[in-house]
Amino acid sequence: MGVLAVFLVGFMGSGKTSVGQELGGRLHWDFVDLDARIESREHKSIPEIFRQGGEPAFRLAETSALRELIASLARNTVIALGGGAFTQEANRALIGHSPSVFLEAPVDELWRRSSEDQELRPLRKHPEQFSRLYAERLPCYRSATITVVTSGKDIPSICLEIERTLGLRDSHPADLGAPERPAATSERGGSK
Repeated sequence: MGVLAVFLVGFMGSGKTSVGQELGGRLHWDFVDLDARIESREHKSIPEIFRQGGEPAFRLAETSALRELIASLARNTVIALGGGAFTQEANRALIGHSPSVFLEAPVDELWRRSSEDQELRPLRKHPEQFSRLYAERLPCYRSATITVVTSGKDIPSICLEIERTLGLRDSHPADLGAPERPAATSERGGSK
């Protein structure tokens, strides 16, 4: 059947990295955080890329990293995209017909969740700007293959909903207990 990739999309603080790590471990798939891959590829942090070249430079680096990642996939992989990646038409074209999962939560909850690592999130400025940016991106997020509302749910429940909705458990026996986890590309929350 070929290599499968599932793309997690959503706004800053939606839990793409945390859910991606858990989902990859549950399925025994690889996990890649695209923002971490960009930093490794560019030898700069995302805030540095924004400071030196602004958002346009970051978006170019993001699309290049995504193109390279997709071309290099050798195993089934869960990929956490940055908050703006799925809003770029070129990136959606690269993803093609691979399943995408919008992790949805109320904007006030996302604001609270993303407060811990403000310095890593160059587009998180103040609540009004944050809400406007979320509203701008929401139509793109809603074009994902499926939407999973994350508010009030723990990570295993979110993963189970993704697995069942996309039929990812059909070829994998239900995991009881903690499965062995593949090495994750990133442990950080990301800088969407």
